[in-house]
Amino acid sequence: MRRKELSAREVLEAHLAQIARLNPQVNAIVTLAPDQARERALLADEAAARGEFLGPLHGLPIAHKDLAETRGMRTTYGSPIFKDYVPDFSTLLVERAQHAGAITIGKTNTPEFGAGSQTFNQVFGATRNPWDLTKTCGGSSGGAAVALACGMLPIADGSDFGGSLRNPASFCSVVGFRPSPGRVPNVPSRNAWSPLSVVGPMARNVQDVALFLSAIAGPDARAPLSIHEPGSSFAKPLDRDCRGLRIAWCANFAGLPFDPRVSEIVNAQRRTFEELGCITEDAEPDFSGADESFKTLRALSFYQQYNSLLGQPIKPTVVDEIERGARLTGPEIARAETLRSQLFARIGEFMTRYDFLVLPVVQVPPFDIEQEYVTEIAGQRMESYVDWMRSCYFISVTGLPAISVPAGFTEEGLPVGLQIVGRHHADFGVLQMAHAYEQATGISHHFPPLAREG
Repeated sequence: MRRKELSAREVLEAHLAQIARLNPQVNAIVTLAPDQARERALLADEAAARGEFLGPLHGLPIAHKDLAETRGMRTTYGSPIFKDYVPDFSTLLVERAQHAGAITIGKTNTPEFGAGSQTFNQVFGATRNPWDLTKTCGGSSGGAAVALACGMLPIADGSDFGGSLRNPASFCSVVGFRPSPGRVPNVPSRNAWSPLSVVGPMARNVQDVALFLSAIAGPDARAPLSIHEPGSSFAKPLDRDCRGLRIAWCANFAGLPFDPRVSEIVNAQRRTFEELGCITEDAEPDFSGADESFKTLRALSFYQQYNSLLGQPIKPTVVDEIERGARLTGPEIARAETLRSQLFARIGEFMTRYDFLVLPVVQVPPFDIEQEYVTEIAGQRMESYVDWMRSCYFISVTGLPAISVPAGFTEEGLPVGLQIVGRHHADFGVLQMAHAYEQATGISHHFPPLAREG
């Protein structure tokens, strides 16, 4: 577009055509506003004709996660309660994306209130994995990941409490980045002081993730955890010399069970890091207390945000979280905060010896779409609907930046992601390491057969 080889309108129409062709099969984009998008694309082209570019995302189509309020566009949170809700405001992330020149075309599917890493709800139904339509795409940013994998969007946004940017990226073979809390201010928020829930970028490759992050990162006076570093710092080249970087290879992360297919694919990539010149060492940081802390603070967050909705039609797992939050005592909350503080201190000390942790994103490959959540891994029974996501949400508790990048495919052709975790606030370093790894593997160039057909 900057070279005037394509117009914003041509780019938009190409993506709308892909949406028309593939979305009926995967159900990733649940609200579509082509007329609004065409008006914005025309304005972008008129600006370009004057030699003016609207920002780093000039003319790029985007659909926002259906948890992110978008002015004048239906935002349902995946809940029947809000199936007709049209907000009169946008979240800061949406505003920044649009200000940077992105063209909003619609909304992407999510589980109800983002609860659970399986994207389905009573409003729109389930979103299917484009690599195998009988499998889940993960969640809660599942619609975003599928739209990217299918070429229906070039960039997408998501949110991540317990893995919602990373899990669907792993399941769909795209890139999902959980930035440090405050890197992308979450405004407005009912829980502004919590570092657990973050918003961030997704794309098909790390460079595009960094481009998107450059437009949406940066401080905001309404967000108390804001990191005072401009988003433009992520527009710098990602290339770096990786020789000598020390990596903690967490093959048996936190003693959790992993599907052997996941472990085999991730461990096979150890050689890639070593060929880049990294020093890999078997290392197992102490994550004791992470599970209790996360589950307590998660229940507290659900109570804080959704307790006023009790008595209305909400899926049982959300009701359970709200009711558990209502039963929490002061000592239980204090213990959760203490455990989190102790974990942060331990991991901070551990990371003085290593530049990155590497581990699987998810403990299992994509599973049957009719199954709400995983109940057993490698013979171990899962006690709750989120236990199968501990390899993601244990990292959430630390507040460290983490990215999911494609690692390969099972014999059945199902994607598996690899998770790179960096030091406190070292978001750019994580992107650099992920970029180097991605360039060495070339896996990000693979598209689902569904997206290549026709």
